[in-house]
Amino acid sequence: MASKVRRVRHDTTRLWETGVGLDFPSARETRVRLDFPDAFRSEHPVPEESSLTLLSPRTMNAPLRPLSAVEARVLGVLVEKERTVPDSYPLSLNAIVLGANQKTSRSPTMELAETDAQAALDALKGLSLVVETSGGRVMRYAHNLPRALAIPSESAAIVATLMLRGPQTPGELRINSERLHRFADVSSVEACLAELAARPAGALVVELPRASGARERRWAHLLSGAPAAVADAPSPADRAQDGDRLAALEARVERLERALSEIRGSRDA
Repeated sequence: MASKVRRVRHDTTRLWETGVGLDFPSARETRVRLDFPDAFRSEHPVPEESSLTLLSPRTMNAPLRPLSAVEARVLGVLVEKERTVPDSYPLSLNAIVLGANQKTSRSPTMELAETDAQAALDALKGLSLVVETSGGRVMRYAHNLPRALAIPSESAAIVATLMLRGPQTPGELRINSERLHRFADVSSVEACLAELAARPAGALVVELPRASGARERRWAHLLSGAPAAVADAPSPADRAQDGDRLAALEARVERLERALSEIRGSRDA
């Protein structure tokens, strides 16, 4: 069914987050044409004809499949750039590729082509995590992460930082997410992580086992599924079996040492 086109007046460019009370009779999305006040246009370079696509709340409530590494990178870039370069946001495809391929503040580094980023954007649009805006010479894209996942902006900042930089400790997250959201202290980050881990609709982060020699445990996002460190972790039954094998081995060593001691004692006699 073709999407309806609605005309609305709105004083900000945050329409996709605040919503405008539109109806979605049966379509998965509604096309919205934006009418900006003259006072707003005098301060911002807004095209004469601007529009964006809003996704149905029913679409956003659908279960979220695991994201690919490229999809997670593209989504993280959109969340990051909204805060760090607001004058250029929503982003063009070229800007998304440049952000995804940065050599700093990225782990792992990537070399995405425009076709890779476009395929990821198309997939993210289908998951209600990205919206597309038209107007001007190029298409632009904005994230819909807080609304789609029903999380606050500070939680979105944590998830995006994990998507862009990989697993991190709470202290590292506080430093690395500062440009997206300023947490008062490490305990504030830990509280945010705990909420994301206990999210009723499904955990978005997980605490990883402590690495050998590490002082703190790191956290990872779950939008791409369980990280290898968790997926490969032994189950309680496996750990119990390992404990039994270790106890049996220690008992065997003890018997051998006792037998060796008896042999030495008989020789000395």
